[in-house]
Amino acid sequence: MSAKSDAAVSARRTPAEETAAAPLAPRARLLPALAAVYRAQLSRARVARIPLLFVATFQSVGIMVLMRGVVDGGDEARAVVAGASVLVVAFVALNLLAQYFGQLRAGGGLDHYATLPVPPAAVVLGAAGAYASFTVPGTVVTAVAGSVLFELPLTHLWVLAAVIPLSGAALAGLGAALGLLAPRQEMATLLGQLGMSAALLLGVLPADRLPEPVSYARDLLPSTYGVEAMARTFDAHPDWPSVALDLAVCAAVGVVSLAVATWAYRRAAVR
Repeated sequence: MSAKSDAAVSARRTPAEETAAAPLAPRARLLPALAAVYRAQLSRARVARIPLLFVATFQSVGIMVLMRGVVDGGDEARAVVAGASVLVVAFVALNLLAQYFGQLRAGGGLDHYATLPVPPAAVVLGAAGAYASFTVPGTVVTAVAGSVLFELPLTHLWVLAAVIPLSGAALAGLGAALGLLAPRQEMATLLGQLGMSAALLLGVLPADRLPEPVSYARDLLPSTYGVEAMARTFDAHPDWPSVALDLAVCAAVGVVSLAVATWAYRRAAVR
């Protein structure tokens, strides 16, 4: 066939045939895609979320000041400080992330991510990790302020290095799932705020002061195990196997909640 014949055949190809013949870009691997989404989310949310993080920290410190007039010390003081510290994580990773994914779904932002060659898990984990990262300063400030306020030892506050990411993963996965599964953006906001309220009431209040039916609900809250792990470290001789068990449960819940959030993302992206 001559060069003119080849040119004629090329000219007769439809746009659909040319698109089908074009090679597709390879799908991005999970870790590089996760890092890219994390950096993008971190830079996007930095300016908007810092004032809200200040509100979360101020809220937790204010709760501890109020509880100081009711709780003198002992196990109750440990529960208050641990619960208020994890509450900062709940405010950002649960409440704000539910609002973000609800807004993303309502505004068509999921269509943008669906066109990118990135795994759904990278989108969920990247956003969850970025939001959880904002909780680190506020959680540390709350834990230190609470320890000083209730005269608790600061020796084992290094456990926050495990409590923050594990509690953050569990709560961020739950927040993302709520935002993606909610039928409307307003419902996602409401569910996120209800979840944060549950973390406040069931996490900050001492467990022995809760009615028995409510204590069962407390066991179902992902942040409870992070609170328990941190509260145990205020003892003079912490029960480290129990601390490790609480953190392991928190990690397992985090894996499950992030898996549910990834499934919810796939479901929302194809609708």
